[in-house]
Amino acid sequence: MVVTAQDVAALRQKTGAGMMDCKKALIEAKGDFTQAIDFLRKKGQKIFADRATHHASEGAVFAAASLDHKMSFLLVLNCETDFVAKNELFLKLGKSILEAAVAYRPISMEALQALPLGNQTVQGAVVESIGTIGEKITISSYETLTAETTVPYIHTGNRLAVLVGLEGAQGEQVRAAGRDVAMQIAAMAPVALDKNQVDPAMLVKESAIIHAQVINEGHKDDKAEKITQGRLHKFFQENTLLPQPFVKNTKLTVAEYLQTVAPSLTVTAFKRIAVGA
Repeated sequence: MVVTAQDVAALRQKTGAGMMDCKKALIEAKGDFTQAIDFLRKKGQKIFADRATHHASEGAVFAAASLDHKMSFLLVLNCETDFVAKNELFLKLGKSILEAAVAYRPISMEALQALPLGNQTVQGAVVESIGTIGEKITISSYETLTAETTVPYIHTGNRLAVLVGLEGAQGEQVRAAGRDVAMQIAAMAPVALDKNQVDPAMLVKESAIIHAQVINEGHKDDKAEKITQGRLHKFFQENTLLPQPFVKNTKLTVAEYLQTVAPSLTVTAFKRIAVGA
């Protein structure tokens, strides 16, 4: 059986598997593409073990909301190369896992991996795909968010996703506002909703850094504390979500923008995850 370079390239394009793996699969399958894919799939468990120490730093994010918009789901599916991250089978796997999450609403990684997917589990499908694609594949992150209204957002390039939870109003206009806020979170990477939710350890660290800067500038102790508090206030404005200037209208803060949509509308929580983070 003669396997042409064009056949190998076509199977690689379809599966993302390595060139030599594709050639071997086509030889074993005597040129039959369906059987060649099955051959690659059967290699999954062995490749899974062989690739255990490989670094899967590429990948894509997947995010969606439930039909009632009260719960949103976000997962990161990792692989080893950018080529595979754009592969049709890899993306199909991620979408299938996300659909299972929306259907069954698991709240932990372990529960997600144990969900049924076709005639196997989610984790079984991941292992099987390793055989087909020929790279280490893992679900590195899984997050959910529940609120009166939740909005998922995937940034251009499929490497960064945000979930936003809102309360105080419902409807299409609220979801549109949530998307605007999610885009802001993607761009500005706030550390918390507001100063009250900043990690105490981060607060202590930033206060110490700012105070040291003020002292090094030559300010005396009686003024240093006041200047430190002023700069700390600016830190909160720039690095927490609600007091940040709204990117689409910098005359308003994010909190003020939400109140123009509905008087009681506010963000209750958000999650921001990127591939490789």
